[in-house]
Amino acid sequence: MSATEVVHCMLTALFAAAAVRALRQAVLIRTRGCRSRIDHLLHAAMALAMAVMPWSWGSALPGLPQSVFFACAALWFPLTAVRNGRERQLSATARRLPYAVGMAAMTWMSYRAAGHSHQTMAEGVPTADPALHLGHSMGESRAGSVVTGVLALYLLTCALRSLTRDMPALRRTAEASDTSTCLKGACNRFWDGVTALGTVVMLLLAH
Repeated sequence: MSATEVVHCMLTALFAAAAVRALRQAVLIRTRGCRSRIDHLLHAAMALAMAVMPWSWGSALPGLPQSVFFACAALWFPLTAVRNGRERQLSATARRLPYAVGMAAMTWMSYRAAGHSHQTMAEGVPTADPALHLGHSMGESRAGSVVTGVLALYLLTCALRSLTRDMPALRRTAEASDTSTCLKGACNRFWDGVTALGTVVMLLLAH
């Protein structure tokens, strides 16, 4: 097994576990309203798509419908940020922005996969001006690198923040008045961090 295949196996295992966890939370959640349940279901759908994406048979999934679905999912998080009038729009949106950006990254990868498939199907078709075609491809490549870089940098920042935020607090967990709540919050941030980090790796591999 090559090093690339090992990385693909690790990513598949990570996102498969994330999908199972998100589905479990969607089933067991007890809060009123459907926002949290939809959040978890969207995370599960994204994780399942990411789990199969590294493999060649994963490209059999249609890219364009995926990109449309995850674009709508990216809009869902900021548009549903405020649940009641006591929340401030800016702070509520900021809390959900990392999830929106994660969905945007999935949209971008699906869009590029769909474009790559279209380009592969069109290979061998002569163009009227090869130089113009080459310049257009280089321009798209530069723009794509910028988008990939911005998404990867933001998600990497979110991943490091989530993974390091609770490190000093873990030493005081035994002294906390509500240990289960502290552990649950730390667990949620851990999964947010590792999935964001896995998404960064996927972005760079897809690029």
